[in-house]
Amino acid sequence: MKLTELLARFKKGISLAIGLVIIEHVAWIVEPAVFGKVIDALIERASGQASSLNASLFPLFLWIGVFAINSGTGVIRRIVDQKIYLSMFTQLATEISTVAKEKKFRTSKTAALAQLSEQYITFFQYRVPEIIEQVVQIGGTVIALAVFDWRISITCLTIIFPLLLINKIYTRKVSTLQKDVHDTFENTYDVFSSQKTEEIYSYYTKSANIKQKIANWGALNFGVMRFILLFIFLAVLYISIDLDDFTTGSIYSIVAYIWTFVTSSEYLPELMESWTSLKDVSNRLNQASL
Repeated sequence: MKLTELLARFKKGISLAIGLVIIEHVAWIVEPAVFGKVIDALIERASGQASSLNASLFPLFLWIGVFAINSGTGVIRRIVDQKIYLSMFTQLATEISTVAKEKKFRTSKTAALAQLSEQYITFFQYRVPEIIEQVVQIGGTVIALAVFDWRISITCLTIIFPLLLINKIYTRKVSTLQKDVHDTFENTYDVFSSQKTEEIYSYYTKSANIKQKIANWGALNFGVMRFILLFIFLAVLYISIDLDDFTTGSIYSIVAYIWTFVTSSEYLPELMESWTSLKDVSNRLNQASL
């Protein structure tokens, strides 16, 4: 069972969900630039520099419209997502149970595979929107900052090289640990069937130790990313404040985009962990010929 196969089978529902995600986050990334214009318009109005009331109100109404698109699409997506992905999981779990019965898998393995298959649903429902969100935010931020000053955009892009190196190491280490987590998970039913306290304790201790190692690698990845982002953030502030003569609204927009870039970049390790976990689950289901 591969992601491409699931995309083909449920393409209508997934396409609708992804389309809503794109609309929501494109509107979100536009907001800081539009709101910066609102700030400048209000300052000009307060200082008596505005040519007319309409000139002051237009940026405000434009921002309200963008905000409404972002918020309204977000509400609709959260309702539609549940209907699409709960239906997908019901079908997947039923198919796994049917095939497992034909192949005479032990009950613990069947139950574990059914539960692990939920990671497909979690990936599509939560991780795919998050990936799209990060792509839109990072890409949109770089483009928006380039409009203000190309040097700011280039500075942000310097994170790509250390990011690729860090994530390559992280993926290699965590993929092995994710396999151990899933190996342990498949024995859950058997462990509880024994009704032996020491076996249950040993089972959860082993599982906790593996997950702690994954958390340690995630923490290291996060710390290194934050350290690199600190220097990028300082460089961008220097360019924005000392080298350019921006308006108050422009400064607001730039700072908002910088924070967007920082928070989006530091979230990547968590997405990588989900991806490595899903790859192992996919391998297991394929080996079971599901």
